[in-house]
Amino acid sequence: MSEQQHEEAHTGPIKTPQQVMWAAIFAFVVPVFIIIGLVLFVTSGTKPGAGTTNMEKSVAERVQKVGAVEVRDANRPLKSGEEVFKAQCSACHATGAAGAPKFGDKAAWAARIKQSYDALLTSALKGKGNMSPQGGGDFSDVEIGRGVVYMANAGGGKFEEPKAPAAPAAAAAK
Repeated sequence: MSEQQHEEAHTGPIKTPQQVMWAAIFAFVVPVFIIIGLVLFVTSGTKPGAGTTNMEKSVAERVQKVGAVEVRDANRPLKSGEEVFKAQCSACHATGAAGAPKFGDKAAWAARIKQSYDALLTSALKGKGNMSPQGGGDFSDVEIGRGVVYMANAGGGKFEEPKAPAAPAAAAAK
């Protein structure tokens, strides 16, 4: 019976000298290293706050407007389809990058031409597949349309190049 009483007296979680060693390490040594690491982190050099190195620039970035208005010359002559193609479209359509139909490839353009000019223009302005939207960029929608007609006609289409929009009646009356 005395053995049972002796075992009952030592029923704690630590039963071997190895467990005592691990308990000492986790209870004392690990926290000491954590405290040393925190002290080194806090005292290691100056850490400027966000936006405090160049106050003028950081304030200007924080108070900038969400949108911007870009004024363009509305009376400038429209770019031709070839000019738009060279500036905007040739990066992909000249090489066939990202699955774009190559310029002048009648087989690749045939199915697209059957869809109509309006479908091609909508795809160009809003984007389709890997092609990003072209509307609202450096060229007006009419100029993008001219680029579309230039590429489609080189691929076998017979579309008419879009004309410049007519001036509003109020501006013509002045």
